[in-house]
Amino acid sequence: MLTSTPDPATKPQKEGGRETQACSRTSVGRSVVLGLSECLSFADEKTLEMMRKPRCSLPDIIGTSELMRRRRRKKRFALSDSSWQKKKLTWHIRSFPDSTQLTQNQVRNIIYHAFQAWSFSSALTFKEESSEEADILVDFSNAYHDDSYPFDGPGGTLAHAFFPGEHPISGDTHFDKEERWLFDPENKSPGHGTDLFAVAVHEFGHALGLAHSSNKESIMIPFYQGPVGFPQEYRLPPDDVMGIEQIYGKRQGGSRPDQNMPPLPVPTARPIPDLPPYRPTQEPRLPAPDRCAAHFDAIANIRGEVFFFKKKHFWRMQAARTLVSLEPAQTLRFWNGLPQDFTAIDAAYERINDSQIVFFIGSHYWVFTDTQVNPGYPRPTSDLGLPRGTVIEAAFVWPHNHKTYFIEKDQYWRYDDHLGQVESGYPKPVTLWRGVPPGLDDITRWNDGNTYFFKDSQYWRFTGGNVESDAGYPRSTAHDWMYCQGAPTSHPTHGSSPKPKDEDGPMCICGSSAHREAPLSSRVLLCIWGFLWAFMLQRDALSM
Repeated sequence: MLTSTPDPATKPQKEGGRETQACSRTSVGRSVVLGLSECLSFADEKTLEMMRKPRCSLPDIIGTSELMRRRRRKKRFALSDSSWQKKKLTWHIRSFPDSTQLTQNQVRNIIYHAFQAWSFSSALTFKEESSEEADILVDFSNAYHDDSYPFDGPGGTLAHAFFPGEHPISGDTHFDKEERWLFDPENKSPGHGTDLFAVAVHEFGHALGLAHSSNKESIMIPFYQGPVGFPQEYRLPPDDVMGIEQIYGKRQGGSRPDQNMPPLPVPTARPIPDLPPYRPTQEPRLPAPDRCAAHFDAIANIRGEVFFFKKKHFWRMQAARTLVSLEPAQTLRFWNGLPQDFTAIDAAYERINDSQIVFFIGSHYWVFTDTQVNPGYPRPTSDLGLPRGTVIEAAFVWPHNHKTYFIEKDQYWRYDDHLGQVESGYPKPVTLWRGVPPGLDDITRWNDGNTYFFKDSQYWRFTGGNVESDAGYPRSTAHDWMYCQGAPTSHPTHGSSPKPKDEDGPMCICGSSAHREAPLSSRVLLCIWGFLWAFMLQRDALSM
Protein backbone atom coordinates (compact mmCIF):
# COMPACT_ATOMS: atom_id res chain seq x y z
CA MET A 1 0.00 0.00 0.00
CA LEU A 2 0.93 3.35 0.90
CA THR A 3 2.44 3.10 7.28
CA SER A 4 3.57 5.72 10.02
CA THR A 5 6.49 4.90 11.67
CA PRO A 6 8.25 1.87 11.91
CA ASP A 7 6.38 -0.97 10.99
CA PRO A 8 6.31 -2.72 14.25
CA ALA A 9 3.80 -0.55 15.45
CA THR A 10 2.76 2.67 13.99
CA LYS A 11 2.44 5.93 15.61
CA PRO A 12 5.03 8.41 14.45
CA GLN A 13 8.33 7.44 15.96
CA LYS A 14 11.92 8.37 15.50
CA GLU A 15 14.85 6.15 14.77
CA GLY A 16 18.16 7.81 15.31
CA GLY A 17 16.52 11.18 15.22
CA ARG A 18 14.42 10.89 12.09
CA GLU A 19 10.75 10.39 11.59
CA THR A 20 9.26 7.97 9.14
CA GLN A 21 6.14 7.56 7.14
CA ALA A 22 5.43 4.08 5.90
CA CYS A 23 2.63 2.98 3.70
CA SER A 24 0.64 -0.27 3.47
CA ARG A 25 -2.62 -1.79 2.32
CA THR A 26 -4.59 -0.73 5.34
CA SER A 27 -7.61 0.71 6.99
CA VAL A 28 -9.97 3.60 7.40
CA GLY A 29 -8.66 6.37 9.61
CA ARG A 30 -9.69 8.09 12.81
CA SER A 31 -12.35 10.78 12.84
CA VAL A 32 -13.79 10.70 16.35
CA VAL A 33 -12.75 9.07 19.58
CA LEU A 34 -15.22 6.46 20.78
CA GLY A 35 -15.20 3.50 23.10
CA LEU A 36 -13.76 0.41 21.45
CA SER A 37 -16.93 -1.59 20.92
CA GLU A 38 -18.92 1.50 19.94
CA CYS A 39 -16.31 2.55 17.41
CA LEU A 40 -15.87 -0.86 15.84
CA SER A 41 -19.58 -1.42 15.55
CA PHE A 42 -19.55 1.15 12.76
CA ALA A 43 -17.62 -1.24 10.50
CA ASP A 44 -20.10 -1.20 7.62
CA GLU A 45 -19.37 -2.48 4.13
CA LYS A 46 -18.09 0.93 3.01
CA THR A 47 -15.56 0.92 5.84
CA LEU A 48 -14.48 -2.63 5.02
CA GLU A 49 -14.06 -1.73 1.36
CA MET A 50 -11.78 1.16 2.33
CA MET A 51 -9.76 -1.22 4.49
CA ARG A 52 -9.18 -3.46 1.48
CA LYS A 53 -7.50 -0.61 -0.40
CA PRO A 54 -3.79 0.07 -0.30
CA ARG A 55 -3.21 2.68 2.36
CA CYS A 56 -0.47 4.64 4.05
CA SER A 57 -0.60 3.58 7.66
CA LEU A 58 0.59 6.89 8.99
CA PRO A 59 -1.83 8.08 11.67
CA ASP A 60 -4.40 10.23 9.96
CA ILE A 61 -4.39 13.12 12.44
CA ILE A 62 -0.99 14.72 12.93
CA GLY A 63 0.18 18.17 13.93
CA THR A 64 0.03 20.75 16.66
CA SER A 65 -3.19 21.68 18.40
CA GLU A 66 -3.16 25.01 16.56
CA LEU A 67 -2.80 23.26 13.21
CA MET A 68 -5.64 20.91 14.07
CA ARG A 69 -7.82 23.86 15.07
CA ARG A 70 -7.19 25.52 11.71
CA ARG A 71 -7.72 22.25 9.83
CA ARG A 72 -11.15 21.82 11.38
CA ARG A 73 -12.11 25.28 10.27
CA LYS A 74 -10.64 25.50 6.80
CA LYS A 75 -7.90 23.13 5.69
CA ARG A 76 -7.64 19.41 5.31
CA PHE A 77 -3.99 18.98 4.44
CA ALA A 78 -1.66 18.08 7.30
CA LEU A 79 1.98 19.01 7.88
CA SER A 80 4.66 17.20 9.79
CA ASP A 81 6.95 19.11 12.12
CA SER A 82 9.92 18.97 9.74
CA SER A 83 10.90 20.45 6.39
CA TRP A 84 13.95 20.96 4.21
CA GLN A 85 15.88 24.13 4.97
CA LYS A 86 16.64 24.64 1.28
CA LYS A 87 14.58 24.68 -1.88
CA LYS A 88 16.98 23.08 -4.36
CA LEU A 89 16.98 19.35 -3.71
CA THR A 90 18.75 16.47 -5.40
CA TRP A 91 17.70 12.84 -5.79
CA HIS A 92 19.32 9.58 -6.79
CA ILE A 93 17.95 6.10 -7.48
CA ARG A 94 20.27 3.72 -5.68
CA SER A 95 18.56 0.45 -6.65
CA PHE A 96 15.87 -0.67 -9.08
CA PRO A 97 13.12 -3.29 -8.95
CA ASP A 98 14.15 -6.75 -10.15
CA SER A 99 10.93 -8.33 -11.32
CA THR A 100 8.94 -5.70 -13.21
CA GLN A 101 7.73 -4.72 -16.66
CA LEU A 102 9.49 -1.36 -16.28
CA THR A 103 12.97 -0.69 -17.60
CA GLN A 104 15.42 1.25 -15.47
CA ASN A 105 15.04 4.26 -17.75
CA GLN A 106 11.26 4.14 -17.37
CA VAL A 107 11.65 4.01 -13.60
CA ARG A 108 13.96 7.06 -13.73
CA ASN A 109 11.48 8.97 -15.84
CA ILE A 110 8.57 8.11 -13.57
CA ILE A 111 10.51 9.18 -10.48
CA TYR A 112 11.57 12.39 -12.25
CA HIS A 113 7.98 13.31 -13.08
CA ALA A 114 6.82 12.45 -9.55
CA PHE A 115 9.25 15.06 -8.19
CA GLN A 116 8.22 17.52 -10.90
CA ALA A 117 4.63 17.29 -9.71
CA TRP A 118 5.72 18.91 -6.43
CA SER A 119 8.07 21.37 -8.15
CA PHE A 120 5.32 22.62 -10.45
CA SER A 121 3.24 23.71 -7.43
CA SER A 122 5.91 25.13 -5.11
CA ALA A 123 9.20 26.98 -4.91
CA LEU A 124 11.09 23.66 -4.87
CA THR A 125 13.36 22.43 -7.65
CA PHE A 126 14.69 18.90 -8.07
CA LYS A 127 17.69 17.56 -9.95
CA GLU A 128 18.90 14.02 -10.42
CA GLU A 129 22.30 13.42 -8.84
CA SER A 130 24.70 10.76 -10.10
CA SER A 131 26.01 9.84 -6.65
CA GLU A 132 24.66 8.83 -3.27
CA GLU A 133 25.40 12.33 -1.96
CA ALA A 134 21.91 13.32 -3.08
CA ASP A 135 19.41 14.71 -0.58
CA ILE A 136 16.79 12.04 -1.30
CA LEU A 137 17.85 8.48 -2.04
CA VAL A 138 15.34 6.15 -3.69
CA ASP A 139 15.60 2.39 -3.20
CA PHE A 140 13.64 -0.67 -4.25
CA SER A 141 14.16 -3.14 -1.40
CA ASN A 142 12.52 -6.21 0.06
CA ALA A 143 11.96 -7.66 3.54
CA TYR A 144 14.65 -6.38 5.96
CA HIS A 145 16.61 -3.52 4.44
CA ASP A 146 18.52 -1.84 7.27
CA ASP A 147 15.93 0.66 8.46
CA SER A 148 13.95 -1.43 10.99
CA TYR A 149 10.81 -1.22 8.85
CA PRO A 150 10.73 -4.42 6.78
CA PHE A 151 8.53 -4.94 3.77
CA ASP A 152 6.12 -7.86 3.75
CA GLY A 153 6.02 -9.09 0.16
CA PRO A 154 3.39 -8.70 -2.56
CA GLY A 155 0.13 -7.13 -1.56
CA GLY A 156 1.21 -5.67 1.76
CA THR A 157 3.25 -2.54 2.43
CA LEU A 158 4.07 -0.77 -0.84
CA ALA A 159 6.52 1.91 0.27
CA HIS A 160 7.63 4.21 3.05
CA ALA A 161 9.38 7.57 3.21
CA PHE A 162 11.25 9.43 5.93
CA PHE A 163 10.41 13.01 6.86
CA PRO A 164 12.97 15.77 6.21
CA GLY A 165 15.62 16.35 8.83
CA GLU A 166 19.33 16.25 9.63
CA HIS A 167 19.68 12.48 9.85
CA PRO A 168 21.44 10.87 6.85
CA ILE A 169 18.31 8.88 5.98
CA SER A 170 15.96 11.87 6.15
CA GLY A 171 13.84 12.15 3.01
CA ASP A 172 14.86 8.75 1.70
CA THR A 173 12.09 6.76 0.07
CA HIS A 174 11.87 2.98 -0.15
CA PHE A 175 9.61 0.90 -2.40
CA ASP A 176 8.91 -2.80 -1.92
CA LYS A 177 10.54 -4.40 -4.94
CA GLU A 178 8.41 -7.53 -4.57
CA GLU A 179 5.37 -5.54 -5.68
CA ARG A 180 4.32 -5.63 -9.32
CA TRP A 181 5.09 -2.05 -10.34
CA LEU A 182 3.38 -0.71 -13.46
CA PHE A 183 3.21 2.39 -15.60
CA ASP A 184 -0.50 2.30 -16.32
CA PRO A 185 -1.77 5.90 -16.53
CA GLU A 186 -5.10 4.90 -18.08
CA ASN A 187 -5.68 2.03 -15.65
CA LYS A 188 -5.91 -0.55 -18.42
CA SER A 189 -4.53 -3.32 -16.23
CA PRO A 190 -6.56 -3.02 -13.01
CA GLY A 191 -5.71 -5.66 -10.46
CA HIS A 192 -2.46 -6.60 -12.21
CA GLY A 193 -0.14 -4.37 -10.24
CA THR A 194 0.45 -0.95 -8.70
CA ASP A 195 1.03 2.29 -10.56
CA LEU A 196 4.52 3.47 -9.61
CA PHE A 197 3.89 7.12 -10.44
CA ALA A 198 0.88 7.48 -8.13
CA VAL A 199 2.71 5.89 -5.19
CA ALA A 200 5.88 7.90 -5.85
CA VAL A 201 4.03 11.24 -5.80
CA HIS A 202 2.41 10.27 -2.49
CA GLU A 203 5.67 9.13 -0.88
CA PHE A 204 7.63 12.17 -2.03
CA GLY A 205 4.95 14.29 -0.36
CA HIS A 206 5.99 12.63 2.92
CA ALA A 207 9.69 13.09 2.07
CA LEU A 208 8.99 16.82 1.71
CA GLY A 209 7.17 17.10 5.04
CA LEU A 210 3.50 16.49 4.31
CA ALA A 211 1.46 14.09 6.41
CA HIS A 212 -1.85 12.57 5.37
CA SER A 213 -4.87 14.54 4.26
CA SER A 214 -8.52 13.87 4.99
CA ASN A 215 -9.53 15.38 1.64
CA LYS A 216 -10.64 12.53 -0.59
CA GLU A 217 -9.29 14.34 -3.68
CA SER A 218 -5.78 14.67 -2.23
CA ILE A 219 -2.83 12.57 -3.40
CA MET A 220 -1.93 12.45 0.31
CA ILE A 221 -5.08 10.61 1.34
CA PRO A 222 -4.01 7.43 3.16
CA PHE A 223 -5.57 5.13 0.55
CA TYR A 224 -3.99 4.16 -2.75
CA GLN A 225 -6.66 5.07 -5.30
CA GLY A 226 -5.01 3.71 -8.45
CA PRO A 227 -3.38 5.54 -11.37
CA VAL A 228 -3.71 9.32 -11.49
CA GLY A 229 -3.14 9.83 -15.22
CA PHE A 230 -0.20 10.68 -17.46
CA PRO A 231 2.81 12.01 -15.52
CA GLN A 232 3.49 14.83 -17.99
CA GLU A 233 -0.05 16.15 -17.52
CA TYR A 234 -0.53 15.50 -13.81
CA ARG A 235 -1.06 18.44 -11.46
CA LEU A 236 -1.49 18.27 -7.71
CA PRO A 237 -5.01 18.72 -6.33
CA PRO A 238 -5.68 22.08 -4.60
CA ASP A 239 -5.42 20.56 -1.11
CA ASP A 240 -1.87 19.37 -1.76
CA VAL A 241 -0.91 22.64 -3.44
CA MET A 242 -1.95 24.53 -0.29
CA GLY A 243 0.03 22.14 1.87
CA ILE A 244 3.29 22.29 -0.08
CA GLU A 245 3.00 26.07 -0.55
CA GLN A 246 2.61 26.58 3.19
CA ILE A 247 5.95 24.84 3.76
CA TYR A 248 8.05 26.09 0.84
CA GLY A 249 6.19 28.99 -0.73
CA LYS A 250 4.60 29.48 -4.11
CA ARG A 251 6.21 28.72 -7.41
CA GLN A 252 7.77 31.71 -9.14
CA GLY A 253 8.11 32.09 -12.91
CA GLY A 254 7.51 29.54 -15.62
CA SER A 255 8.21 25.85 -15.83
CA ARG A 256 11.65 24.57 -14.92
CA PRO A 257 12.19 21.28 -16.71
CA ASP A 258 15.37 19.39 -15.93
CA GLN A 259 17.22 19.47 -19.23
CA ASN A 260 19.20 16.38 -18.27
CA MET A 261 16.06 14.26 -18.04
CA PRO A 262 14.02 13.74 -21.22
CA PRO A 263 10.25 13.76 -20.74
CA LEU A 264 8.52 10.45 -20.44
CA PRO A 265 7.43 9.43 -23.96
CA VAL A 266 3.72 9.64 -24.57
CA PRO A 267 2.56 6.03 -24.51
CA THR A 268 0.68 4.47 -27.37
CA ALA A 269 -2.55 2.55 -26.85
CA ARG A 270 -0.89 0.32 -24.28
CA PRO A 271 2.39 1.59 -22.80
CA ILE A 272 3.10 -1.62 -20.88
CA PRO A 273 2.37 -5.06 -22.36
CA ASP A 274 0.05 -7.43 -20.58
CA LEU A 275 1.67 -8.85 -17.49
CA PRO A 276 2.72 -12.49 -17.60
CA PRO A 277 1.54 -14.75 -14.78
CA TYR A 278 3.20 -13.56 -11.61
CA ARG A 279 5.96 -15.81 -10.31
CA PRO A 280 7.13 -14.95 -6.81
CA THR A 281 10.87 -14.52 -6.42
CA GLN A 282 10.81 -15.85 -2.86
CA GLU A 283 9.00 -18.57 -0.98
CA PRO A 284 5.21 -18.71 -1.52
CA ARG A 285 3.04 -17.04 1.08
CA LEU A 286 1.72 -19.26 3.84
CA PRO A 287 -1.99 -20.10 3.90
CA ALA A 288 -3.58 -17.32 5.92
CA PRO A 289 -5.74 -18.13 8.96
CA ASP A 290 -9.28 -16.78 9.26
CA ARG A 291 -9.42 -13.66 11.41
CA CYS A 292 -13.14 -14.14 12.08
CA ALA A 293 -12.49 -17.48 13.77
CA ALA A 294 -10.90 -15.40 16.56
CA HIS A 295 -9.17 -17.54 19.25
CA PHE A 296 -5.74 -15.95 18.89
CA ASP A 297 -2.51 -17.46 20.20
CA ALA A 298 -1.18 -14.16 21.56
CA ILE A 299 -2.32 -10.54 21.74
CA ALA A 300 0.04 -7.68 22.58
CA ASN A 301 0.10 -3.88 22.69
CA ILE A 302 3.29 -2.84 20.90
CA ARG A 303 4.08 0.82 20.19
CA GLY A 304 0.47 1.75 20.86
CA GLU A 305 -1.00 -0.81 18.46
CA VAL A 306 -2.54 -4.18 19.27
CA PHE A 307 -1.05 -7.19 17.48
CA PHE A 308 -3.17 -10.34 17.15
CA PHE A 309 -0.99 -13.40 16.55
CA LYS A 310 -2.34 -16.62 15.10
CA LYS A 311 -0.06 -19.44 13.99
CA LYS A 312 2.63 -17.77 11.85
CA HIS A 313 0.61 -14.64 11.05
CA PHE A 314 -0.58 -11.48 12.75
CA TRP A 315 -3.07 -8.64 12.34
CA ARG A 316 -2.44 -5.09 13.57
CA MET A 317 -4.98 -2.70 15.07
CA GLN A 318 -3.81 0.90 14.95
CA ALA A 319 -4.35 3.54 17.59
CA ALA A 320 -7.27 4.80 15.50
CA ARG A 321 -9.00 1.47 16.27
CA THR A 322 -8.78 0.20 12.70
CA LEU A 323 -7.04 -2.83 11.28
CA VAL A 324 -4.03 -2.13 9.11
CA SER A 325 -5.36 -4.78 6.74
CA LEU A 326 -8.06 -7.41 6.70
CA GLU A 327 -5.36 -9.81 5.53
CA PRO A 328 -2.66 -10.93 7.98
CA ALA A 329 1.09 -10.42 7.64
CA GLN A 330 3.70 -13.13 8.16
CA THR A 331 5.39 -12.91 11.54
CA LEU A 332 8.76 -14.15 10.27
CA ARG A 333 8.84 -11.43 7.62
CA PHE A 334 8.42 -8.80 10.30
CA TRP A 335 10.50 -9.98 13.25
CA ASN A 336 13.89 -11.27 12.18
CA GLY A 337 15.26 -13.81 14.64
CA LEU A 338 12.34 -15.98 15.68
CA PRO A 339 12.84 -19.69 14.98
CA GLN A 340 11.85 -20.65 11.44
CA ASP A 341 10.03 -23.76 12.63
CA PHE A 342 7.85 -22.16 15.31
CA THR A 343 4.14 -22.95 15.09
CA ALA A 344 2.67 -20.19 17.27
CA ILE A 345 3.58 -17.26 19.53
CA ASP A 346 2.51 -18.06 23.10
CA ALA A 347 2.70 -14.50 24.45
CA ALA A 348 4.31 -11.14 23.72
CA TYR A 349 4.56 -7.70 25.29
CA GLU A 350 6.50 -4.43 25.12
CA ARG A 351 8.70 -3.79 28.15
CA ILE A 352 7.82 -0.60 29.96
CA ASN A 353 11.39 0.28 30.99
CA ASP A 354 13.14 0.20 27.60
CA SER A 355 10.45 -0.44 24.93
CA GLN A 356 12.05 -3.76 23.99
CA ILE A 357 9.64 -6.34 22.55
CA VAL A 358 9.54 -9.76 24.23
CA PHE A 359 8.21 -12.95 22.60
CA PHE A 360 7.50 -16.22 24.41
CA ILE A 361 7.52 -19.55 22.58
CA GLY A 362 7.44 -22.66 24.73
CA SER A 363 9.76 -22.34 27.71
CA HIS A 364 12.01 -19.75 26.01
CA TYR A 365 11.83 -16.05 25.25
CA TRP A 366 13.34 -13.64 22.73
CA VAL A 367 13.96 -9.90 23.18
CA PHE A 368 13.82 -7.59 20.15
CA THR A 369 14.89 -4.05 19.42
CA ASP A 370 12.19 -3.02 17.00
CA THR A 371 12.21 -5.87 14.47
CA GLN A 372 15.69 -7.32 15.13
CA VAL A 373 16.40 -9.92 17.81
CA ASN A 374 19.03 -8.95 20.36
CA PRO A 375 22.22 -11.01 20.65
CA GLY A 376 22.15 -13.88 23.13
CA TYR A 377 18.57 -15.04 22.58
CA PRO A 378 16.59 -17.22 23.01
CA ARG A 379 16.90 -17.74 26.76
CA PRO A 380 14.91 -19.99 29.10
CA THR A 381 12.06 -18.39 31.02
CA SER A 382 13.82 -19.51 34.20
CA ASP A 383 16.28 -16.64 33.55
CA LEU A 384 13.40 -14.33 34.50
CA GLY A 385 13.19 -15.96 37.93
CA LEU A 386 10.32 -18.27 36.99
CA PRO A 387 10.28 -22.01 37.71
CA ARG A 388 12.23 -24.11 35.25
CA GLY A 389 10.15 -25.08 32.21
CA THR A 390 7.50 -22.36 32.71
CA VAL A 391 5.49 -21.73 29.53
CA ILE A 392 4.12 -18.19 29.57
CA GLU A 393 0.63 -18.17 28.06
CA ALA A 394 -0.16 -14.47 28.59
CA ALA A 395 1.94 -11.40 29.34
CA PHE A 396 0.86 -7.80 29.79
CA VAL A 397 1.70 -4.54 31.53
CA TRP A 398 -1.15 -3.38 33.78
CA PRO A 399 -1.67 0.39 33.30
CA HIS A 400 -2.89 0.68 36.90
CA ASN A 401 0.53 0.04 38.44
CA HIS A 402 2.84 -0.33 35.42
CA LYS A 403 3.83 -3.82 36.54
CA THR A 404 4.26 -6.77 34.19
CA TYR A 405 2.21 -9.93 34.70
CA PHE A 406 3.08 -13.41 33.44
CA ILE A 407 0.33 -16.05 33.37
CA GLU A 408 0.68 -19.82 33.11
CA LYS A 409 -2.51 -21.87 33.33
CA ASP A 410 -4.24 -20.96 36.62
CA GLN A 411 -1.46 -18.89 38.22
CA TYR A 412 0.38 -15.64 37.59
CA TRP A 413 3.53 -13.81 38.63
CA ARG A 414 4.12 -10.07 38.95
CA TYR A 415 7.40 -8.98 37.41
CA ASP A 416 9.36 -5.75 37.81
CA ASP A 417 10.97 -4.92 34.46
CA HIS A 418 13.00 -2.11 35.99
CA LEU A 419 14.64 -4.46 38.51
CA GLY A 420 14.52 -7.50 36.25
CA GLN A 421 13.02 -9.83 38.85
CA VAL A 422 9.83 -11.56 39.95
CA GLU A 423 8.32 -9.91 43.01
CA SER A 424 7.96 -11.82 46.27
CA GLY A 425 4.66 -13.43 47.20
CA TYR A 426 4.01 -14.95 43.78
CA PRO A 427 2.60 -16.94 42.04
CA LYS A 428 -1.04 -16.16 42.86
CA PRO A 429 -4.23 -17.71 41.46
CA VAL A 430 -5.71 -16.17 38.31
CA THR A 431 -9.12 -16.36 40.01
CA LEU A 432 -8.21 -13.13 41.81
CA TRP A 433 -9.21 -11.47 38.53
CA ARG A 434 -12.95 -11.88 38.96
CA GLY A 435 -15.45 -12.51 36.20
CA VAL A 436 -13.28 -14.35 33.68
CA PRO A 437 -12.98 -18.09 33.03
CA PRO A 438 -9.78 -20.10 33.49
CA GLY A 439 -7.47 -20.92 30.60
CA LEU A 440 -7.12 -17.41 29.14
CA ASP A 441 -5.51 -17.02 25.71
CA ASP A 442 -3.95 -13.64 26.45
CA ILE A 443 -4.39 -10.26 28.11
CA THR A 444 -3.47 -6.84 26.79
CA ARG A 445 -3.92 -3.19 27.59
CA TRP A 446 -5.45 -0.67 25.22
CA ASN A 447 -4.72 3.00 24.80
CA ASP A 448 -7.90 3.87 26.71
CA GLY A 449 -6.19 2.75 29.95
CA ASN A 450 -8.30 -0.39 30.25
CA THR A 451 -7.21 -4.03 30.21
CA TYR A 452 -8.75 -6.72 28.02
CA PHE A 453 -8.82 -10.47 28.72
CA PHE A 454 -9.28 -12.87 25.79
CA LYS A 455 -10.38 -16.49 25.65
CA ASP A 456 -11.57 -18.38 22.57
CA SER A 457 -13.92 -16.05 20.67
CA GLN A 458 -14.72 -13.75 23.63
CA TYR A 459 -13.14 -10.91 25.56
CA TRP A 460 -13.70 -9.12 28.88
CA ARG A 461 -12.90 -5.54 29.82
CA PHE A 462 -11.41 -4.42 33.15
CA THR A 463 -11.71 -0.66 33.59
CA GLY A 464 -8.77 1.18 35.13
CA GLY A 465 -7.51 -0.62 38.23
CA ASN A 466 -10.61 -2.78 38.70
CA VAL A 467 -10.03 -6.49 39.34
CA GLU A 468 -13.58 -7.41 38.33
CA SER A 469 -14.74 -7.46 34.72
CA ASP A 470 -17.15 -4.76 33.58
CA ALA A 471 -20.86 -5.33 33.19
CA GLY A 472 -21.99 -6.38 29.73
CA TYR A 473 -19.09 -8.74 29.08
CA PRO A 474 -17.99 -11.03 27.53
CA ARG A 475 -18.32 -9.66 24.01
CA SER A 476 -17.35 -11.01 20.61
CA THR A 477 -13.70 -10.60 19.67
CA ALA A 478 -14.49 -11.17 16.00
CA HIS A 479 -17.16 -8.48 15.92
CA ASP A 480 -15.51 -5.80 18.05
CA TRP A 481 -11.85 -6.23 17.08
CA MET A 482 -11.73 -8.05 13.73
CA TYR A 483 -14.49 -6.28 11.75
CA CYS A 484 -16.47 -9.49 11.24
CA GLN A 485 -19.98 -8.24 10.59
CA GLY A 486 -21.73 -11.60 10.88
CA ALA A 487 -20.35 -12.36 14.33
CA PRO A 488 -22.63 -11.93 17.37
CA THR A 489 -21.84 -8.83 19.37
CA SER A 490 -21.99 -10.42 22.81
CA HIS A 491 -22.03 -13.76 24.58
CA PRO A 492 -24.20 -13.57 27.71
CA THR A 493 -22.66 -16.68 29.18
CA HIS A 494 -20.18 -17.39 31.94
CA GLY A 495 -17.88 -14.65 33.06
CA SER A 496 -20.22 -11.67 33.06
CA SER A 497 -19.71 -9.30 35.91
CA PRO A 498 -22.23 -10.26 38.62
CA LYS A 499 -22.66 -6.67 39.85
CA PRO A 500 -23.48 -3.97 37.29
CA LYS A 501 -21.34 -0.94 38.01
CA ASP A 502 -21.36 2.63 36.85
CA GLU A 503 -18.55 3.16 34.32
CA ASP A 504 -16.94 5.70 36.63
CA GLY A 505 -17.41 3.71 39.83
CA PRO A 506 -19.65 4.45 42.85
CA MET A 507 -20.73 8.06 43.30
CA CYS A 508 -22.44 10.24 45.90
CA ILE A 509 -24.59 12.89 44.20
CA CYS A 510 -25.81 15.85 46.24
CA GLY A 511 -28.18 18.55 45.04
CA SER A 512 -31.70 19.94 45.09
CA SER A 513 -34.58 17.96 43.62
CA ALA A 514 -38.32 18.28 43.37
CA HIS A 515 -38.60 14.56 44.04
CA ARG A 516 -38.99 13.19 47.51
CA GLU A 517 -35.61 12.53 49.09
CA ALA A 518 -34.75 9.27 50.76
CA PRO A 519 -34.38 9.42 54.53
CA LEU A 520 -31.10 10.87 55.68
CA SER A 521 -30.07 7.60 57.28
CA SER A 522 -30.56 5.75 53.98
CA ARG A 523 -28.53 8.29 52.06
CA VAL A 524 -25.73 8.16 54.61
CA LEU A 525 -25.68 4.36 54.48
CA LEU A 526 -25.64 4.45 50.68
CA CYS A 527 -22.65 6.77 50.64
CA ILE A 528 -20.83 4.68 53.24
CA TRP A 529 -21.46 1.56 51.16
CA GLY A 530 -20.14 3.32 48.07
CA PHE A 531 -16.95 4.38 49.77
CA LEU A 532 -16.44 0.92 51.27
CA TRP A 533 -16.94 -0.70 47.86
CA ALA A 534 -14.42 1.65 46.27
CA PHE A 535 -11.98 0.98 49.12
CA MET A 536 -12.28 -2.79 48.67
CA LEU A 537 -11.67 -2.52 44.95
CA GLN A 538 -8.62 -0.35 45.53
CA ARG A 539 -7.34 -2.77 48.19
CA ASP A 540 -7.79 -5.69 45.79
CA ALA A 541 -5.96 -3.84 43.04
CA LEU A 542 -3.02 -3.12 45.32
CA SER A 543 -2.80 -6.77 46.29
CA MET A 544 -2.62 -7.94 42.69
